[in-house]
Amino acid sequence: MISRRTFLAAAAAMAAVPAHAFEVSPIFRPQRVSIKPDIAPGQILILQGAHFLYFVDGPGTAMRYGVGLGKAGQELAGTYSVGARKEWPTWRPTNAMIERDPGTYSKFIGNDYVQPGGPGNPLGARAMYLFQDGRNTYNAIHGTIAPRSIGQSVSNGCVRMLNEHVMDLYERVPVGTTVTIL
Repeated sequence: MISRRTFLAAAAAMAAVPAHAFEVSPIFRPQRVSIKPDIAPGQILILQGAHFLYFVDGPGTAMRYGVGLGKAGQELAGTYSVGARKEWPTWRPTNAMIERDPGTYSKFIGNDYVQPGGPGNPLGARAMYLFQDGRNTYNAIHGTIAPRSIGQSVSNGCVRMLNEHVMDLYERVPVGTTVTIL
């Protein structure tokens, strides 16, 4: 749970940042869209090539969000389920991430430091962890502190969303939701 102090610090930081710093192309803003009516409601579809996440919430209808996705060699594909959810999640890069880029993740080398949840955490305000066959893949649909990454393929495999968008989706998506990444 986020402390009152962290919440107030995040609110103050957001108020201090110019609004244009978080502008996202209108195409990546949440939109109600039509979808094939044979796709069952209650699931998430992610189209990597378009950088869109669709939450199917009714027959033939979905909420579409712009997302940032995995860079070359780090893309996800297949069917997953939301195995856990967390508000203001903690974070630690995987060992593979540290090995690939030790300069970026130097503060995590040789220790068990975990970055606390809050406004500076790379996972942002919410995380929905992706599981396959009952096992955590260590990838998630999560918020981001890098809003310019929406519409880009730059992550280590996770699906990034603007914090306000992931907070909206989080309220709609229970544990067990099917996530298909194409």
